[in-house]
Amino acid sequence: MPTIQNKSCLGQREFQVISEFIYTHFGILLPLNKKTLVEARLQKRLFALQMDSFQTYVDFVMGAEGQEEILHMIDRISTNKTSFFREWKHFVFLAEHLLPEHEKNFGNNPLKIWSSASSSGQECYSVAMAIEEYNQLSEVNIDYSILGSDISITVLQTAVDAVYKGKDLEQVPLAQRKRYFLRSKDKMVDKFRIAPGVRKKTNFQWLNLMDAYYNVPRGFDIIFCRNVLIYFDRKTQKEVISKLLLKLKSGGYLFLGHAESILDLNFPVKMIEPSVYQKIK
Repeated sequence: MPTIQNKSCLGQREFQVISEFIYTHFGILLPLNKKTLVEARLQKRLFALQMDSFQTYVDFVMGAEGQEEILHMIDRISTNKTSFFREWKHFVFLAEHLLPEHEKNFGNNPLKIWSSASSSGQECYSVAMAIEEYNQLSEVNIDYSILGSDISITVLQTAVDAVYKGKDLEQVPLAQRKRYFLRSKDKMVDKFRIAPGVRKKTNFQWLNLMDAYYNVPRGFDIIFCRNVLIYFDRKTQKEVISKLLLKLKSGGYLFLGHAESILDLNFPVKMIEPSVYQKIK
């Protein structure tokens, strides 16, 4: 039985097999300089499966009996960096432009939002809090629903549970912490849960952005796909954005990460401000 102290080394051949598989099925690029990272992240899977080499692990994952392990592998390899109100300007734009526009043009029609790489849920709940704040300050009641999706089953479970550590709330204004988070009854436990009124506005599901078809409804008003394209090559970026735009209604908004751009890909969108695009047809 392998131990943490007796770590296996990831060979060149095994890394190539894993990287090609991950790229083909999940679109994530794993250049050679990521080999050490992949090795470190998969060590726990070898330990859990009581395997003593990466060759054994790769043979298992690529075989008929290893289908379930694929989800655990992508769980370990995928990057899930996120935070509440990450890229704050997007939430300012939402509150100052998109929500007033929706209220003016669509009245009581529910706002449909999709966070296509939602990670552990902070993006979805940040959007929900921004809408709740707008409703309270404007004395209106924009109804809304938020769908979150991701390829990691672990982070999706965190999103559903909606329980976070105190340090995760550092970017949340104090007033909103008090309104939208419930502290653990055990004061010795530094954990907070999203309030039920906000949780009920969200729904989460597993989804691979590399799938040929996205099993989600059409007609979203807003789609977030932030800090995801940076892990894809240009061909994959174009395929993913094409499928996302099929789910976005005409006049709807697409949010990307601040370091991402699709202006050179000739999509039917116009840039409203850096990393915010509006579908024009």
